[in-house]
Amino acid sequence: MVGAEQDLVAAKHRDMQLAFALLLKFYGRFGRFPRGRAELHNDAVEFVARQLGVDAGSLGFYEWTGRTIERHRAEIRAHHGFRDCTVADAAQLTDWLAGDCAQHERRYELVRDALLGECRAQSIESPTPDRVDRIVRSGLHQAEQALTERIAGQLPAGVRARLLALVQVPDADVDEADPSVLALIKAATGNVSLSSMLTEVSRLEAVRAVGLPVGLFADVAPKVLI
Repeated sequence: MVGAEQDLVAAKHRDMQLAFALLLKFYGRFGRFPRGRAELHNDAVEFVARQLGVDAGSLGFYEWTGRTIERHRAEIRAHHGFRDCTVADAAQLTDWLAGDCAQHERRYELVRDALLGECRAQSIESPTPDRVDRIVRSGLHQAEQALTERIAGQLPAGVRARLLALVQVPDADVDEADPSVLALIKAATGNVSLSSMLTEVSRLEAVRAVGLPVGLFADVAPKVLI
């Protein structure tokens, strides 16, 4: 710990210096605060305690809720130039995911990592795991809706009618001895054989019969289509 960090720690009561220093270093590395003593590795606690010349056991008396730790958190955020994630920040991050990141990537873990990276880039403290999950899922949902509406808006009326016919629920009184076109398209290929090849040809013809415009998905990222 050097410079301004030393001054911040030295200004605290000796019994609080170890906890404050650990919060300070943890925040500087991860962009958030530890959620309790269990997140602080014993070796790190011992190392910082030796640097400060205090007893590592003093950490056991630190209260992880209340006014003291909230005051410490506010001071550490200000030192690092970060702020807490507000409701407005969460809404803006959701919009960013839906309009940017999730238009190119739909894998949850990668979108979550992108969100945490954007938080750091905007000097926003990483939200709690539950809040991160809500933001990511909301962003992915909004991105899916936006893509669906955009694609649907490019379809001619005849194509939309044929697509609706594919998913139309059949009359219960109609004998469905033959599989529907949608069932044919969705069916598993099975082992390679003359029969499976003919099925694939029929499936391709059924898809082509819908008449989707050429280039309909040209501007959609491959990872989103898969």
